[in-house]
Amino acid sequence: MPAESLPKIVAFGDSLTAGYGLPAHESYPSLLQEQLAKDGYQYEVINAGVSGDTTAGGLRRIDWALAQGDVRFVILELGANDLLRGQSVAAMKKNLAQMIERAQARGAQVVLAGMYAPTSTGAAYQKEVATAFQSLAREYDVTLIPFFLDRVVGVENLNLEDGIHPNAEGTRIVAETVYQALKPKLDEQGRE
Repeated sequence: MPAESLPKIVAFGDSLTAGYGLPAHESYPSLLQEQLAKDGYQYEVINAGVSGDTTAGGLRRIDWALAQGDVRFVILELGANDLLRGQSVAAMKKNLAQMIERAQARGAQVVLAGMYAPTSTGAAYQKEVATAFQSLAREYDVTLIPFFLDRVVGVENLNLEDGIHPNAEGTRIVAETVYQALKPKLDEQGRE
């Protein structure tokens, strides 16, 4: 079946989705596409990652991403840049909520990628961030990946020299984390 006619999974996010510092085929959406094909799932994964994007930027472009054909799933990975800039958690949460609402209004299921605030932001801010992602998942009944960079963050040999972005090996772990969250949803829909 040609890719254009396949149902879509939109990987929507920032540099962590775009695959910053990596060849396109090593980005997590590309690795996810390979895993889906290997396991017999017929979907086209669209990499809608934009380096440096915040939740405000994502809100401005979400409608474009949702207009990419038969979008069944959106993997929503935004908020890291908001947190690195110390922006309001309430504003981040509001932006994420609006993106979830727009995706659900078009019939897409959302997998929300949780983020942790840097330790330098303090315990209160970190707790507010964790609570924001958890409450969004409950309120909108979406699958939550508790921490998108689980098993990768802080592990020197899994990140680029900047210590922020996963390298090829780290990205494979991220892709596996995403796949494990997405797979039960795919199984509910059945193999096309």
